[in-house]
Amino acid sequence: MGSEAEASRGGWSRRRFVGTLGGAAAATALAACGTASETSKTPETAGARARQPTPDASPQTSRKPAGSGPRPLYIGTYTSPEDGGKGIGLATYDSATGRIIGTGTLTDVDDPSYLAVHPNGRTLYAVNEREKGAVTAVRRSDRRILGSSATGGAQTCHLSVHPGGRWLLTADYGSGSVAVFPIDASGAPGERTDMVTHTSPAPGPGQQGPHAHQFITSPDGGHVLAVDLGTDTVYTYRLDERAGTLTEVAQAHTRPGAGPRHLTFHPGGRYAYLANEVDDTAAVCAYDPATGRLTVGRPQSTGSGKGTNYPAQFLVTANGSYAYLANRGHNSLARYAVEADGARLRLLGTVPVAGDFPRQIAFSPDGRLLFAANQRSGTVSVFHVDEKSGELRLAGEPFASPVAVCALPL
Repeated sequence: MGSEAEASRGGWSRRRFVGTLGGAAAATALAACGTASETSKTPETAGARARQPTPDASPQTSRKPAGSGPRPLYIGTYTSPEDGGKGIGLATYDSATGRIIGTGTLTDVDDPSYLAVHPNGRTLYAVNEREKGAVTAVRRSDRRILGSSATGGAQTCHLSVHPGGRWLLTADYGSGSVAVFPIDASGAPGERTDMVTHTSPAPGPGQQGPHAHQFITSPDGGHVLAVDLGTDTVYTYRLDERAGTLTEVAQAHTRPGAGPRHLTFHPGGRYAYLANEVDDTAAVCAYDPATGRLTVGRPQSTGSGKGTNYPAQFLVTANGSYAYLANRGHNSLARYAVEADGARLRLLGTVPVAGDFPRQIAFSPDGRLLFAANQRSGTVSVFHVDEKSGELRLAGEPFASPVAVCALPL
């Protein structure tokens, strides 16, 4: 975090070290909550249906009926810290109350800090955020690890599935590179078909190199976009869906030193919202589906005040009326009214996240619940979402999970 996100301590990138402070307290909280054994691989509740993701394959904006009974929840974590997780956390949640119950851990997956699911719901994908980055595929029905593939870069921090289900997209923070992998019939990633390292423009103020932080597909499916914190740039590529290769078609630049982290599209597909980690701002971006060109608007407040804060990620409600931003440091969720068909954000206020350092947020498939993975406190907070007013109401005590950095409710 901060102006030089690649500074290290004991071999750890600064983005990881800063976020894992307080891990010992998280481990203590977990021991007290009575979750299942760490090595348990209890099958998910029978009858739970996999949800289908939106075109950008991110779990945050899908809106499918959740049904009744317990629903599956996967929790990404870091396994490298002494008090870190042991793999992918397994849990269920009640779609009405938001209550989470731990069911175990899927071990043998190293540093699974970000998770995504295949459009058919059968396969779970996890990054392996290590110096030699990789991605791992897990078959959901029996928790079998289908295989892993090296990304060719360092510290893989984000992945998504192209809407056709044939390609896996990854972003490597440490090397500032993005890559493409074919997905075979079993759901496993094959040999990498392309890799691009961001070399232009030069790194922004305080940065020593590029830091690719996200790689997603546009809502229209015509382009894939990579957000790079180190170069203050969002790159637009055209993906050859036959060969799995990338061709750059546009670049969008933030103001120097903004440090863009994550981009989330409005349901209308013509606007997107950018969380700028380094200078603690948000921005509305206009998107042209025909050319793939993104135009970054003026910086806006995150609602964090004067304290140290690193905005992490936006969510937008299915009706396009409200947006939420996770604030790490201020430890809040900023709430915005979305106006002018997505062209404007108006800050309504902030809500305490009931945890420390909300690294990632996600909606339940029906959009009625919002999950926040709080890295430093090692917890997952759940909020009820009021569709009409956009208000958030905490759904009980947060669930303890060591170094929780990603929550994927299905």
